[in-house]
Amino acid sequence: MSIRTSELSRKISNRLLNDIAAGTLSAGQHISAQQVANSYGVSRTPVREALETLEAQSVLIRQPNRGFFVSETLPSEIKNSLSKAPGHGLSDYQLLANCWLTDQIPEDVTEQFLRQRYGWTKAKVGDLLVRAAREGWAERKEGYGWRLLPVAKTPEAFDEIYRFRMAIEPSALLEPSFQLDRKVLDEQRRVQEGMLEMDMHISPGQPLLENGSLFHEAIIKMSGNPFFLMSLQRVNRMRRLMEYRAEANRARLIEQCTEHLEILTLLERGNIIDASDLMRQHLSGARKRKSPLTLNWAAANSNSTDTEQG
Repeated sequence: MSIRTSELSRKISNRLLNDIAAGTLSAGQHISAQQVANSYGVSRTPVREALETLEAQSVLIRQPNRGFFVSETLPSEIKNSLSKAPGHGLSDYQLLANCWLTDQIPEDVTEQFLRQRYGWTKAKVGDLLVRAAREGWAERKEGYGWRLLPVAKTPEAFDEIYRFRMAIEPSALLEPSFQLDRKVLDEQRRVQEGMLEMDMHISPGQPLLENGSLFHEAIIKMSGNPFFLMSLQRVNRMRRLMEYRAEANRARLIEQCTEHLEILTLLERGNIIDASDLMRQHLSGARKRKSPLTLNWAAANSNSTDTEQG
């Protein structure tokens, strides 16, 4: 039986596939339509279509009176399609981002300029600019046009970002208002352990980076000080643009996830001071791996860098 799917439901299906490939959704995990709708900011109708589509592809298993569960193994054709998909549906966005990162387009642009330069439709340009604005590197100008905002384009900017994070993230754990949330810790442990078990050959770099950012944002949110979280989210958006082009590196993934799990263990035991110290060491290590001495920035600007979750 063929299942009619809308464009939105196809996007939801692809996003669920990427989350499964990245370990955010682990084998055997229950998936509810309401949970997906809340997480993705959409209604339940296209979500149900997406879940049914993935069931037909044997990615999800439906159990009577229980709902959908992630299959223990992805079908080989699904694995192949994920591994061969260039940019996993992000090619146009990546093109725009790369051109901005490498100064191929000006700071002030119009939608008409982008349509003529890239041959995109009006709807496509609008979607890309709205996404860029949401992720912190574009804003609509008063009156007419768009302004592309400064991001971490240089090794110096990356270094400054990590030095800033080393200043706020360990300190956030020591805030008087810091309060452990066991549900958050359990969820982050599930995600990090799931990433260690995933198949690196089919896992796109973007969800890996997202999982790392969400880990740090979940921890800093427990500080109870909203300004810590707002600051971290802003700098994460600035570095995310460059790192969207990253390629997954198994050795570094293992190291990063292991350190995340060690921080979680200390927090679970109530060793907040030790967790703060380890957070500082964790960020310091990520900073050194990204320093100008170890990163060929010219190559990064034309190709890709290794994914870092930190």
